[in-house]
Amino acid sequence: MNDEELMAGTRAAFDALDPVPEGVLAAARSALGWRTPSAALAELREDLGGRPAAGVRGAAGRSLTFACPGSTVEIEVAGDGRHREITGRLVPPAAADIVVRHPGLPPDRPVARTGATGLFCLPDVPEGLVSLLFRLPDGTSVVTSWIRV
Repeated sequence: MNDEELMAGTRAAFDALDPVPEGVLAAARSALGWRTPSAALAELREDLGGRPAAGVRGAAGRSLTFACPGSTVEIEVAGDGRHREITGRLVPPAAADIVVRHPGLPPDRPVARTGATGLFCLPDVPEGLVSLLFRLPDGTSVVTSWIRV
């Protein structure tokens, strides 16, 4: 018995004794559709988690900062219930299409656009895991890491 035959037998045993649930397979296939290999990944650098800034009155939103070489995305998440409002800015400022990546939304469909100043508002983002994809005018993209809102 060679290595390939041993691996095939092991695979068959796992398929028969402990098959992967179809929901897990569907989620894995779906996750591959969310990949954006050419986009710069802006990773979470700061999460203020609802703590108010000094000297600011009223209810606090959640302030987050994502960064990658050459770009920063600053957002504030507000609201409760089933939807959130995400406001923020792209630095350096650019007019970019924004795609909200969320398991309950159709993939790859722009839902908003930043202004020339880089400011944006996304009023009805469903709660859950979210990532923002910014398609810049020069053909490049910036995508934030996934967060729970």
